[in-house]
Amino acid sequence: MLKSLLRSTLPLFLMMPAAPVLAQPGAGTAATSVIIGTVIDTETKKPVGDVVVTAISPSLQGEQTVITDAQGNYRIPQLPVGTYTVRFEKESYRPYARPEVPLPPNRTIRVNVEMIPESVPSTETIVSGPPEIGVGSTNAGVNVDQEFIRRIAVARPVGKGGATRNFESLAESAPSKASDSYGVGIGTSGPGNRYVYDGLTTNDPSRDGDPNSNNDRARAPSWALPYMHVVVPDGTPQTVYRAPQASAVPTPQPAPERTVAPKNQRFFDMYFKGYGVNPTVDTEEERFSTFSVDTDTASYTLTRAYLERGALPDEQSVRVEEFVNTFDYGYANAPDAPFSVNVEGFPSPARKGYQVVHIGVKARDVSRAERKPGHLVFVIDVSGSMNMENRLGLVKRSLRLLVDALDERDQVSIVVYGDTAHQVLAPTNATQKALILSAIDNVQSEGSTNAQAGMELGYTLAASHMLKGGINRVILCSDGVANNGVTEADGIWALVKEKAAAGITLSTVGFGMGNYNDVLMERLAQVGEGNYSYVDKLEEARRIFVQNLTGTLQVVAKDVKLQVEFDRKTVSRYRLIGYENRLLTKQQFNDDRVDAGEVGAGHAVTALYEVKLRDPSQTNFGTLRIRYKAPEGGSSRLIEKAMPMTLLRPAYEKAASPTRLSYVAAAFAEKLRGSYWARPLTYDALVSLWEELGTPLKSRTDVVELGNLIRLAKKLDRREDRFESFAPVRTMDADRVPTIK
Repeated sequence: MLKSLLRSTLPLFLMMPAAPVLAQPGAGTAATSVIIGTVIDTETKKPVGDVVVTAISPSLQGEQTVITDAQGNYRIPQLPVGTYTVRFEKESYRPYARPEVPLPPNRTIRVNVEMIPESVPSTETIVSGPPEIGVGSTNAGVNVDQEFIRRIAVARPVGKGGATRNFESLAESAPSKASDSYGVGIGTSGPGNRYVYDGLTTNDPSRDGDPNSNNDRARAPSWALPYMHVVVPDGTPQTVYRAPQASAVPTPQPAPERTVAPKNQRFFDMYFKGYGVNPTVDTEEERFSTFSVDTDTASYTLTRAYLERGALPDEQSVRVEEFVNTFDYGYANAPDAPFSVNVEGFPSPARKGYQVVHIGVKARDVSRAERKPGHLVFVIDVSGSMNMENRLGLVKRSLRLLVDALDERDQVSIVVYGDTAHQVLAPTNATQKALILSAIDNVQSEGSTNAQAGMELGYTLAASHMLKGGINRVILCSDGVANNGVTEADGIWALVKEKAAAGITLSTVGFGMGNYNDVLMERLAQVGEGNYSYVDKLEEARRIFVQNLTGTLQVVAKDVKLQVEFDRKTVSRYRLIGYENRLLTKQQFNDDRVDAGEVGAGHAVTALYEVKLRDPSQTNFGTLRIRYKAPEGGSSRLIEKAMPMTLLRPAYEKAASPTRLSYVAAAFAEKLRGSYWARPLTYDALVSLWEELGTPLKSRTDVVELGNLIRLAKKLDRREDRFESFAPVRTMDADRVPTIK
């Protein structure tokens, strides 16, 4: 009866100019939040379409109703803050209501439901997860205002205005209204402050599929279009957006892990933040280049995970310095100094008239026997999103490797968090391997993701069993997706910073492809004075936790800053390649109050510059300065080295093989992130530069893998050159990015 009633009344309902079931928010209450979700059949696990979803709240005047599409998805936008009951009804299914759904301001809550068919015996019960709030998620903080609605109507083929504009017209959102003091948006509108709608960013494909096109958007199928299957108030008359036809909708993927990206598309729900590309600087305007060091490698490993799954990485996920710092360049130890300094240059293969200058700084090695004792507190995300073999399963296998690498000097504790946080292993000496391994094996998935509770308990455990003079490290193992706790509390950053200052550092280790928050994981490690890694396979865990254990754990220098002062007589222009989110001012270099990066034992930091010479006859082209503190803090110390012109080689092939390797890694990253300055370098040219690395370096396992990834990217990269229409490669000015008038 309900089904037939819906069929007869729905067309009329959609055409009504002002439907009472979609009431306006109460006076004085901003309508800024959204409830979304998916409805599936509890028996078949398939999506259920045409479910009537109704939101009821004292904050609303009346009710607000929408209907699920063929994929079982629904969205209720423009809701005032309040506590809601969400009701689900469809003929042949038992009605279901979810009470007590809290809806904070400027948030998107996901309420997923499994509906029970009437044919199922009444003793069965449904199980559905609690509402989720995503930090930096593609659904968080998207305010569906009238201007946004108008732009969607023009941009999408079935809306008013036809298909005359592309999705770049949507990329006009304002910065996040709420962000913490360390730059992580709380409820942002998505990566890079672009609008993100129904899991697709505005840079994702948006038109009906044309498999013969070279344009990503043109190749995308119609189901990739955003839609709102609701009646949205847009003045008079009403504007209605319909879901795509069922025939255009692909088979849904019930698991949150996307091991293979949808055809011609990116992995969904991957949250990144781009920092742009460093400009070329005239030395007459600024001759000092200053930045904090970064020894993270997660961006490279994430890229590998993308490419090996047949997809290009998101441009915003590519951080050049993390590609470069993944590789070992064989720097020697300085016999009587905390750092060795390695500098070499050669003419740029991509930028005519410029030299590539490679600067490498390596911290002193510490032998395994000399490593300090450690208390490692593992804080493990056991929420529903981690419940799969290549997430929580991989975490457990990784920890087993680490336990075998520890010894009698070390203690291990384990905290897990889902709905709540609890301790599963008290501080235990690493010699009690059977007890530790049993605790690891017993870790099981549970509930939602209260990341803050887990971290607070981990820090409490670390503080109450602190090793004076030892390594006190909290290690967060997660996909970075937090839907309560940290999502509401800016105080988590103050906590992480406070504990780091007290000697308890934080490292983050990421797991998962699809539904992964790179932004949160990277920032937590940066504020916590640790490092950020990403594990896509067990071999990577072995590299982090076994081969590089001492360097991963034992910090030998903190607040490390690099500064290059270019000689204006010698150098006219320069550009730092990468480190965009680590830049410092000239004044901050000498300010000991300014936090910077930490360097572990034996770790190296490598940076590349593009430099244009003014007078090659000069003696030096610049001065390198390193400022650092001892691991226990105190006043900083300074190392200063002149950089003579004799370090610049006449050709690429004349530079040392490791120097060339650093350029190939950097150029690959530049190519993937769509840097303007990498345009003249084709993938074929990049492969040729890799081929010229020579043996034995080219036969090293990680370098072989780099070559394979470059070739994979060549096959997958069908992007059009976004600059070609107004700045053709053949007429590029090597000095300046063009100005659009």
